[in-house]
Amino acid sequence: MQSIPMTVRGEELLREELNHLKKVVRPQIVADIAEAREHGDLKENAEYHAAREQQGFCEGRIQEIEAKLSTSQVIDVTKMANNGKVIFGSTVTIVNVDTDEEVTYKIVGDDEADIKNNLISVNSPIARGLVGKELDDSVNIQTPNGTVEYEIIEVEYI
Repeated sequence: MQSIPMTVRGEELLREELNHLKKVVRPQIVADIAEAREHGDLKENAEYHAAREQQGFCEGRIQEIEAKLSTSQVIDVTKMANNGKVIFGSTVTIVNVDTDEEVTYKIVGDDEADIKNNLISVNSPIARGLVGKELDDSVNIQTPNGTVEYEIIEVEYI
């Protein structure tokens, strides 16, 4: 089975969600089912069916998180010597050679990706173009508007 790369923060977030699902959501669903059962006939009991459906979603998410955590490889770049190379978990500042527009991305696992917060998946086209490159390298990245040339101006292991 292939291991899933994950940052320390990504693992923390998944563990927090798992804990919340097991200690808060699951007991609430069980209470909702018990209360709905008291209303009598289960065939036409919408609250009961809704609670059972919610239970299915909750248990499915718990299993999904546990599977991801069991196959995850947590990578803490803060414990690595920064040699200027772009790796999983690093924070990279690039500048568009044509427009001088700067952007900073942190390369993270699929679950952590959030473009609004400049967290990009290691499997995204931008990250694939950056990983393995080094500070001051020029890279050509395929975008929806064509190929764009960027220069790597900062690589941080934070």
